[in-house]
Amino acid sequence: MRVSALNRKLLRDLWGMKGQALAIASVVAAGVTMFVMYQSNFDSLYRSQRIFYEQQRFADVFASLKRAPLRLERRIAEIPGVSSVYTRVVADVVLDIPGLPEPARGRLVSLPARSRPLLNDIHLRSGRWPDPFRDNELLAGEAFFTAHRYKPGATISAIINGRRRVLTIVGSALSPEYVYSMPPGEMIPDDRRYGVFWMNRAALASAFDMEGGFNDVTLRLMPGASIEDVMARLDRLLEPYGGFGAIPRALQFSHWSLESELKQLRDFGFLIPLIFLGVAAFILNTAMTRALALQRQQIAALKALGYSNGELAWHYIKWALFIASIGAVAGVLAGAWLGRSMIVIYNQYFRFPVLDFRLSIGVTVIAVLQSLLIAALGAFSAVRRAVRIPPAEAMQPEPPARYSVSFSERLAFGRRLSNITRMVLRNVERHPARSSASIIGIALSVAILVMGFSMVDVMDILKQYLFSYIQRQNVTVTFAEPASSRALHEMRSLPGVLHVEPMRAVPARLRHGHRHRNVSVVGMRAAPRLNRVVDRSGRAVSLPPEGLVISRKLGEVLDIAAGDRVLLEVLEGSRPARFVNVSTLVDDFLGLSAFMEQDALHRLMREAGTLSGVYLQVQDSGASAISARLKRTPAVAGVSVTAAALRSFEDVMAQNMDVMILINVLFAGVIALGVVYNAARISLSERERELASLRVLGFTRGEISLVLLGELAMLTFLSLPAGVALGYGFTLAIMSSIESEVYRFPLIITPQAMARSALVVLIAAAISGLFVRRKLDRLDLVAVLKTRE
Repeated sequence: MRVSALNRKLLRDLWGMKGQALAIASVVAAGVTMFVMYQSNFDSLYRSQRIFYEQQRFADVFASLKRAPLRLERRIAEIPGVSSVYTRVVADVVLDIPGLPEPARGRLVSLPARSRPLLNDIHLRSGRWPDPFRDNELLAGEAFFTAHRYKPGATISAIINGRRRVLTIVGSALSPEYVYSMPPGEMIPDDRRYGVFWMNRAALASAFDMEGGFNDVTLRLMPGASIEDVMARLDRLLEPYGGFGAIPRALQFSHWSLESELKQLRDFGFLIPLIFLGVAAFILNTAMTRALALQRQQIAALKALGYSNGELAWHYIKWALFIASIGAVAGVLAGAWLGRSMIVIYNQYFRFPVLDFRLSIGVTVIAVLQSLLIAALGAFSAVRRAVRIPPAEAMQPEPPARYSVSFSERLAFGRRLSNITRMVLRNVERHPARSSASIIGIALSVAILVMGFSMVDVMDILKQYLFSYIQRQNVTVTFAEPASSRALHEMRSLPGVLHVEPMRAVPARLRHGHRHRNVSVVGMRAAPRLNRVVDRSGRAVSLPPEGLVISRKLGEVLDIAAGDRVLLEVLEGSRPARFVNVSTLVDDFLGLSAFMEQDALHRLMREAGTLSGVYLQVQDSGASAISARLKRTPAVAGVSVTAAALRSFEDVMAQNMDVMILINVLFAGVIALGVVYNAARISLSERERELASLRVLGFTRGEISLVLLGELAMLTFLSLPAGVALGYGFTLAIMSSIESEVYRFPLIITPQAMARSALVVLIAAAISGLFVRRKLDRLDLVAVLKTRE
């Protein structure tokens, strides 16, 4: 009977504070939603990755080379720790796609004639396997296949080893090696202009003079094998055959990109929900503190009827648990819905045979348990204080607050303040803990918005940095093989070309102590006009006559400072190895970069005027003609059109940023609504008698609304600078967590981001104020004035 009676009281009490309960449950739901959305997508991606890698036998080590005979495969297999070896032919080509004005790029990967690949096996998505007796059939990567809406039987043209070939796409496929594919030298996927293809080995080897040989090898290692030792031995075997240096799976681009996304999901799924649930605990504590203060006499009566402190504590803890349960259930459902929407976006970039959203039982249980735990902790101190009051003391009304002149009234302008303003200031100053907590709660919503809007501004800065400061060329052309200086004159003679700058890129390994990293050393003019070396401030960096200029991140990886000497081992041609000085470390945003002045690089390579590619500045009217010409040029291995790359960047960013902004605005608004509404309802419950007395004394509804809503407005405006400061810290934490060897994001908080964040919070506060104003308008003056003090 006792339990039944207390439970009925619990339901009545919850119904009496349904507005506050709903506000608190909404914040809990927001935190649970973020947790379920991020962690469930993490589980879905990780599960798909693990299954796909295991089924298709994803390799542990990757290495490329110029050409080696097939007999070398046996020696590679004898390396201690190697369990499987798979050699193949890989080539990059220029594609001519009908309806696409600029050239596209493709990567051709060989397939065994009558068996499946031993490693990095492909998964057939549509169509059929290439006929081993036809040399013009291939499979296309699903991303490229769907981007062009191809059907089996579609044809494309490719420049293969200097000859134009028409190839037939007989199906689409997926590979663990290209779960995430991106054009070389770009920072955003472009499925219309870059694709991966699989072709019969005999046909591909014949086209590139690779019969009886290979130029790419992958390894699977035995459990417990030393990957560093295996790579060192493999590099020694491949060095005479033009090896470009082995890399582990951890540095394979597709795998690295997927692992980075998984890390971000895991980090976001911990940090962001923690903020929301912390705010919910704060709101719950303040709400219960006031609610229990109003029930002092009820608590005393219940104790007199024989209820113990433990029974009463559990009764009031159930208040918090009930509210948190509602929020948790709503959050799980909302998180599942948003998670399914998010997995649709992931399916556009990460290509798996199956990538479906799955709400795991583990994520659901953890989400519910952590919300209940946070709610219990938030309510504990308020409940503990209330139930420990002796019955005799609890039967008496709560002692009134001490009234005195506020600090602001003692200032010179204090006497000129209106009576309503004085009331607002006094109430804020008399409850410093509650006012500070409200400011912090609202500031957290501002901080989340600042963080979200700053990410949008960061993308704009990156776009400007990449496409305005660095890449001033219209077209970047790379050659299939290093070319003589004659190629520079040929490119300059193309119609519509205004300016040409040469580029020489050589694969190299930089060593400093026991650390090393494979990079591409790019030789350019000392002060180029087109493709430049630019630091974070947008300042162009000139290349010295001797020595290396490297990115700051590469310096950190190799533990290098300006002035240090590093061993540069070239992995091409005569493979010279020299100690060179690092003259400058450039604090940039993208990649692990290394640059040399082109004449210095030529001297190192003992060559004269050799080119790997050129940067072109062309007239707008001549761009299409140059693109068409380059499609037919056998020596060209790749063409990147800056305008097309910019369009791809903007399309991807627009899609992703819109979703992120919507989520940030929605959930930050929930925090602001919850905090402001809770603060207003508590203030109203405390001051109902005071406000009713003011109405009786002749104050209008608008004036008593100003007393209450003015306090909320003050707290909201005071929270804005605090929110910007917290937003700076949150943004710094996020930027630091996602910084990598490929991307470094600038920490930028623009006035526009601050203004947009403040506007969203002010709108949320205004909506909360309207709800409270309705309560004031319905205030029963007679009933309130009869309430015993």
